Amino acid sequence: MKLKKPKVKVKKSAKPRSTTRIVTKVQKASMPDIQLPEMSGIGDGLVGDIGGFDIMPNLADVTIFGSGQSIGNDFVGTFYDTKRFRSGSDNAGISREETIQAILSFMKRGWQPSAFSKYYKSPKKLYTTTFMFPQVPATVGPEAFGEKDIPGYGWIAHYKGQLVYPEDARIRFWAQGDNLICVRVDGKIVNLASWPGWNGNNENVESHFLSQWDTPDPSMSRRYPLGNNYAVVGDWIDLKAGQPQDMEVLVSEMSGGITCFLLCVEVEGKEYDKNPFGFGPKLHAFKTERLSLDLKEQIWSKLHETDALLEGGPVFNDINGGWVEVENSDIPEHLRYEKIEIPADAVEPTVAPESGIQAWSLKNGKVIEAEYTVTMGDNAVFKSIKGKQIKIPLGTLSEASLSQIQLLSPPEFTLDFRRTTKQLPTVEVTPYWDADPLPPDQENIFGVRVKKRGALQYDHPLTIKYYAIGAEVDGNNWVLLDRQEETIIPTQMKNNEFSFSGAPVRTRIIPIRDDGRAPLRGVEYGGHLVTVTDERGVIIQQRCSPTWLIDIKPYLDVLPIGKHFDKMGNRVSPPRPNDFDRPEQFWN
Repeated sequence: MKLKKPKVKVKKSAKPRSTTRIVTKVQKASMPDIQLPEMSGIGDGLVGDIGGFDIMPNLADVTIFGSGQSIGNDFVGTFYDTKRFRSGSDNAGISREETIQAILSFMKRGWQPSAFSKYYKSPKKLYTTTFMFPQVPATVGPEAFGEKDIPGYGWIAHYKGQLVYPEDARIRFWAQGDNLICVRVDGKIVNLASWPGWNGNNENVESHFLSQWDTPDPSMSRRYPLGNNYAVVGDWIDLKAGQPQDMEVLVSEMSGGITCFLLCVEVEGKEYDKNPFGFGPKLHAFKTERLSLDLKEQIWSKLHETDALLEGGPVFNDINGGWVEVENSDIPEHLRYEKIEIPADAVEPTVAPESGIQAWSLKNGKVIEAEYTVTMGDNAVFKSIKGKQIKIPLGTLSEASLSQIQLLSPPEFTLDFRRTTKQLPTVEVTPYWDADPLPPDQENIFGVRVKKRGALQYDHPLTIKYYAIGAEVDGNNWVLLDRQEETIIPTQMKNNEFSFSGAPVRTRIIPIRDDGRAPLRGVEYGGHLVTVTDERGVIIQQRCSPTWLIDIKPYLDVLPIGKHFDKMGNRVSPPRPNDFDRPEQFWN
């Protein structure tokens, strides 16, 4: 049965519904619809990582282990926790050996899920189009399936889908699993990659599983780096044009610590560039759909630059699959970003302009042309075209002129950016060795308090907006953590004060090596920008740290929350691990 991708009409340009709270009823000028450049399709889920890239994701969004919604040509994943029984009660006698035996029973029974029936099964399903799960703490896997506060060992994820290609082809998988990744096509195991030992002791977990599959070419396997170990080369698979075959992928973390599952594909007859680290072929990630920018960012931030390609190469579906060529192939794929386009009517950050010569009307109908300079007591002071000072009692000016004078004489505010942070509980890393605890996640709430100075009346609406900025801990770029705004009228502020805040923002710093050493990935608080803008769109007051943030405000207005940017306001990828960040075993 051929897979069909659902056709969904997407409205490319829409006026977003305002989420700001209005302190008083204000008649605001209508804003034109703005069509932003299409960046991707998330969710910023940190997983990021997550979301990625280490801002914690909303679990309804995409993670490296999959998303909560199917697109029709993906693999559906089911999560099992061997630390708990089916009812959810603790399995007090859990050991990694029990997880191994559960997987062996599953394989011997023809990959029947009933082999896991005694263990807890998460109600949440995930859907993925790729199996590029680079080095992350093993707790990220359960977390992606909605099981967020459980230790990251003794779990299994079973994905089921179909393998199909629009033309005849012969392929094989290259895989790396920590602790285990196993691929089955049309009822036959075609690749099995497991960690070859338990952190230096004599027990070899891989030996438990190799009885289920014979490596077809031992001379090719375990030679070329991939992730935090060496790649295992699988069996050749013959594909007939448009004829799908059932495909299953099993991943499991038995011992905790850092986990890593990577699946690349080689197409017979294709030539591949050499990986400069290890000199093996630089292969494309296996995928059933082109990857969104958000997902690629989450993978890039943990994947060594020389390991695999996420762009281009084969796409395994019968809708729009086939070999995809990439433009600008000389540019590293994680740097191929389209420049953010600022709407033509966007106002550049600036101080309030001089009023200039304009017409001012009086209640008696008389009109004068002059430049407003200042209000002194009960008089408005103007400068005539010839430079002569003119004082006019405020009581003689028309309501329109008085309103314009207010607009040109905004009050001053004390602007306080606020940040409250609490550490979240950590979960157990592993019971099997003396591992350093993971750095605790931080829950941040950002906000602003404004206090009006003086007794000057001002009946015009003002928009208060803040931008909370994160700094990447291992790279020279920044992350937009939060952006919120409110509209106020100063004369209606209670006690001349007003404050507001956003929803909690969760940040995380994680290692990607079991020894807990660099490189670290994640963000920490890095600064803020607060602006006060009048109804003309003019910034009348601002506060920022670092100071260059005000220069890129138009870019921060259109940048998606949770995304990385540089000092020019351009969207950039998270920093990536390099070859010097690999475990020491690769340098011996």
